[in-house]
Amino acid sequence: MTDHTPTDTDKTPNPAALPSARLALADGSIFRGTPFGATGRGIVSVAEVVFNTAMGGYQESLTDPSYSGQILVQTAPMMGNTGVNADDVESAKVQVAGMVVRELARLHSNYRANQSLSDYLADHGVLGLTGVDTRAITRRLRTTGAMAGALTDDATITDAELVQRAQAAPSMAGANLVPGVGCTSGQTWSETLGDWSPAHERGDRAFRVLAIDCGAKRNILRHLADRGCAVEVIPHDTPASEILRRFETGEADGLFVSNGPGDPAAVEATIVTLRELLTTNERTIPTFGICLGHQLLSLAAGAETFKLKFGHRGANQPVKNTLTGAVEITSQNHGFAVTPESVERAGGEVTHINLNDGTVAGFRLKDKPVFAVQHHPEASPGPHDAGYLFDAFVRMMADGRAEPVKA
Repeated sequence: MTDHTPTDTDKTPNPAALPSARLALADGSIFRGTPFGATGRGIVSVAEVVFNTAMGGYQESLTDPSYSGQILVQTAPMMGNTGVNADDVESAKVQVAGMVVRELARLHSNYRANQSLSDYLADHGVLGLTGVDTRAITRRLRTTGAMAGALTDDATITDAELVQRAQAAPSMAGANLVPGVGCTSGQTWSETLGDWSPAHERGDRAFRVLAIDCGAKRNILRHLADRGCAVEVIPHDTPASEILRRFETGEADGLFVSNGPGDPAAVEATIVTLRELLTTNERTIPTFGICLGHQLLSLAAGAETFKLKFGHRGANQPVKNTLTGAVEITSQNHGFAVTPESVERAGGEVTHINLNDGTVAGFRLKDKPVFAVQHHPEASPGPHDAGYLFDAFVRMMADGRAEPVKA
């Protein structure tokens, strides 16, 4: 086992008042620091350890359902300086299994904040770790690949036991985590972006969108509602027959497939639904997918997915739109990707490419009004370069053409 102990220069909140906490990785390395959040509760969080390179937006990341089943390591050197507010959340709770930071701000300062990051995690029963070398963790994950870890502040558990728990953790490959984060019954959504709304297109009429909830971020739904869409969120296992009925009776104009956690190939119920919708009805429903939705639509069309070595998570990922040649800086959060060759075999066309590693960042079907992207055009956190894709979806519902480009 490799021991990583913080130096005397590490700044942590009241270090003398708190016991030591540890993160053990499956490769045997141990990172020691100071606990924050839900401390003193005997928590042992065992999950896949991933890193995010965004400088801010930690509250949105913590509440993103796509992080379910993962311990989040933030590479930016300080977290918590802007506190937490009641509005910047992407779901009703903290979704991560744990949080690891280099330095937790002792004081937060922001006019919108109503709570500290540590208190927020405590309220949601999530343990954090500060005062560790997050660069060393990130380097291990980039070199070795994503791996499981065990996080605790329970001093009764030995280092060897903690490593064993990490090594015994189930793999993210094959894990269907969607049922734990999506809705179980239909619900309407009307909240818009409000004062944060950028300039964008609005449809001539209120298109009705059924949003398959695999763990949808709220800001995606806000973007749809902000463009005048009447949004209804439906469970991930809604049968194709029900969706098709709603479309044929005029109760729906388009279908959205959301982001979410886990291995896309394991979300069999949603893949079956999408495959039926793509192959059995004469007029395909205009469909737009984001992140996991991109992967699920790919699989339903006959393409293939694979697990990335360490994933893409951050707010600074460059993507090229192959239809226009434009380069966009995007927000991303995924650990799986679509095989490029399989997209063409499935009757699709790659529309976006991640410029860091050449992976597929978007595709459309050549003969159907269906397109999807791997990145997050809703941002939160991140840049708004790709926000035009929501406008493209509105246009597709109007004219049936899948062209994910700016007007």
